[in-house]
Amino acid sequence: MSVTPFAAELIETARAICAPGKGILAADESTGTIAKRFSSIGVENTESNRRKYRQLLFTTPHIEEHISGVIFYEETLYQATDDGTPFVQVLKSKGIIPGIKVDKGVKPLAGTTNETVTQGIDDLDARCAKYYAQGARFAKWRAVLNINDTLGATPSPVSIIENANTLARYASICQANGLVPIVEPEVLMDGDFPIEVAAAATERVLAAVYKALSDHHVLLEGTLLKPNMVRSGSDASVSASADEIALATVRVLQHTVPCAVPGITFLSGGMSEEEASLALNAINHAPGPRPWSLTFSYGRALQQSCLKAWKGSDENIVEAQNVLLARARANGLANLGQYTGGAGGESANQSTFVKGYVY
Repeated sequence: MSVTPFAAELIETARAICAPGKGILAADESTGTIAKRFSSIGVENTESNRRKYRQLLFTTPHIEEHISGVIFYEETLYQATDDGTPFVQVLKSKGIIPGIKVDKGVKPLAGTTNETVTQGIDDLDARCAKYYAQGARFAKWRAVLNINDTLGATPSPVSIIENANTLARYASICQANGLVPIVEPEVLMDGDFPIEVAAAATERVLAAVYKALSDHHVLLEGTLLKPNMVRSGSDASVSASADEIALATVRVLQHTVPCAVPGITFLSGGMSEEEASLALNAINHAPGPRPWSLTFSYGRALQQSCLKAWKGSDENIVEAQNVLLARARANGLANLGQYTGGAGGESANQSTFVKGYVY
C-alpha cells in the first residue's frame, strides 16, 4: 500500500467522483483532435474558439447535477471565462472536481506489429505538482492496446506488460503529488472479431494492470479505472446487444478488478451517444456482484450533439447547453440503472466511431 501523505485526500476525491448519478465529462481533446471536431461544424481551430466552446460546456446550468468531474487538456486548465473567472474556479463553485490529461500520446513499440506504448513519464512528477497547484485533483493517462487477430496473439505480452507497468508508474507518481490517477488501458474495438475475443483480451490486459499496480504499491482506494466496454469488433458481422455487452464487461471486471477500487468510469469507444447510455444502463443491471460504482467518463458520447447544436454561434449556446444537459442526465440515470432510452432523438444515434482513435 502507498504511504503518500495525500492518502486521505485521494480516497475522498475518488469517492466524490463516484457520487451516485454522476460521472465524468472528458473535455481533454488535444488541439489536433478538436480541430477535426471543429472542422465538422465549420469552426476555425483557434485558442479563442476552443476557450469559448469549453466555456459553453463548463457553464451549462445544472450540469453539476450529473457531472462530478471534468478532464481538462493542459491549455484549458489555465483558461478563464469571458469575465476572467478561471475555469477551475467555475467548476469548483459547482462542486465539480477538475482533472487533467497528463500523457503525451503513443509511440510505436519496437518489435511488435503496430502496437504502441504511451509517452510522458520523464517529467510527470514536476507536471503533476504544477497541475495540483493550479487546482487539478485527478489525472488521466491512456494506454492503447490492439486486437489484430482472433487467436489471442494480440495484444502481445510485450505490449500488455509495457503498458501495464507504465500505467502503474504513472499512478504512483500521481498519488505522490496529490492527484487521483484514472487508469485507462483501452483495448480498441477496431477489427473483425466476436465479443468473446474482446473479453479474453480485455481480461488479460486488466489482470496485468492490477498486478503492476500492486507491484508499484499504488493505493487502489485512491484510483479509478477507465476501461473499454467489452464489445464485438467494429467490423464484425454480428454486433453484440447492450445486454450482451453488459454481461461480458461485468464478468471481466469481476475476474480482475479488486473491490478496493471505488469506481469504474467507462470510455465510450466510438459508440453513439444513445448506445453508450443504454450499454451503461445495462451494465448496472448485470448479474452478480458489482462492488464498484459503474459510471461514465465520456467525451464524444457527451459532446457530439452539443457541438453540432452550437455550430460556433453565440446564438446557439443555450440550445447546445440544453443538449449537453440532456445527455449528461441520461448517463447519470444510466449509472443508477434508471435510463429507459430516447434522450437526444435521432442525433444521439449517430456513431462517434473513429478507427484507431487518438486524443
